[in-house]
Amino acid sequence: MSPPRRSSDLPAPRLARAILLAALLSYALLTTINILSAGVSRAAEVTGAVLLLVILGLQLLHSSPGANRAPLRRRCLTLGVQALLTYLPLLVFHAFWGAMAGYLAGSLLLLLRPRVAWPLYGLVGVSMLIPPVVDGRPVIDSVYLCQTSLLTGLVVFGLSRLVELISEVQAARGELARMAVTRERLRFARDLHDLLGFSLSAITLKSELIHRLIPAHPARAMSEVDEVLAIARQSLADVRRVASGFRDMSLEQEINSARSVLDAADIDVRVKVHLGALCPQVDTVLATALREAVTNLLRHSNASHCDIEAVEEEGLVRLVVENDGVDPAYRDPSPHSGSGLGNLHARMTAVGGRLESGRGKDGTFRLLAEVPANTPSETTAEVREIVFPANGSAA
Repeated sequence: MSPPRRSSDLPAPRLARAILLAALLSYALLTTINILSAGVSRAAEVTGAVLLLVILGLQLLHSSPGANRAPLRRRCLTLGVQALLTYLPLLVFHAFWGAMAGYLAGSLLLLLRPRVAWPLYGLVGVSMLIPPVVDGRPVIDSVYLCQTSLLTGLVVFGLSRLVELISEVQAARGELARMAVTRERLRFARDLHDLLGFSLSAITLKSELIHRLIPAHPARAMSEVDEVLAIARQSLADVRRVASGFRDMSLEQEINSARSVLDAADIDVRVKVHLGALCPQVDTVLATALREAVTNLLRHSNASHCDIEAVEEEGLVRLVVENDGVDPAYRDPSPHSGSGLGNLHARMTAVGGRLESGRGKDGTFRLLAEVPANTPSETTAEVREIVFPANGSAA
């Protein structure tokens, strides 16, 4: 099997236009030769050459991309002029001018709607049966002129449409490239928001805790410093992975990180996990949802209690994060606030999941993320179940 053709081997719009122009000039040259061999006067030959140039100009206009979108009056006017220049010279040059009917047939297909164009195209071809008969030529000449006129019309139509299609494909390729760049920028911005929002909040919180612990509990302060350094190193590694386009996250690791950070903020945490092995895509999107939920909790609330639940039921993996510290008066002063949940919604939609979030009447805030599980790996996976009591050890 031959290797796939590269896009750089395809004809560019300039090459396609050159091929169309070469074809039109070739038909015009044949007509010029016919005129010179028709035995007419020098004045008639010059007149025929001028008319031929006018028809060629009209055909180039009709074959240009977007010509069929011109106003109907303009199209009818140019087609009418071309029809007159196609049939009137037949009175002088007879069948020697017949090749110009192919231009007219192609123009009809290019400029008019199919239900009108195709019957007129056929009518032009049939009309070319008459000149050879008038000249007293054999019937085979009439059939030949009719067939060549129809064939020329198809060639003109096909090459003109090819130019337009290649131009559109070229424009579409450029638009796709711009869209790919835009998507990559959005991905990079989204991932940076999801990563650094949590990491910076955790570093800030733990730094404040270290500041309070240094006078009375220097040993624990040193331990917290080690955690801050670990978070900073992990953030740096995450940013590098985002830049390279590869970043897998673990929901279980994010649950442990969230519990550590919330404990440092003196927030009671209860975690329940009942999951099988998750595919990397599901694992990453749920870990991202948990990270965003904890980040919002630390930045936008004064919670004292938080419940985190991750369970798998009937082929769906559900993550629920609920806290009791909604601050209705809080307004984020940053100009780009509020993009986190929008990012999460886009991620959930991409994996066929859904995202719900909102405030409860009792002053709580609840985030629900639900995505389909990857059943092939989960049917044989060992299920792990962990229940953490509030600020306690695993039960």
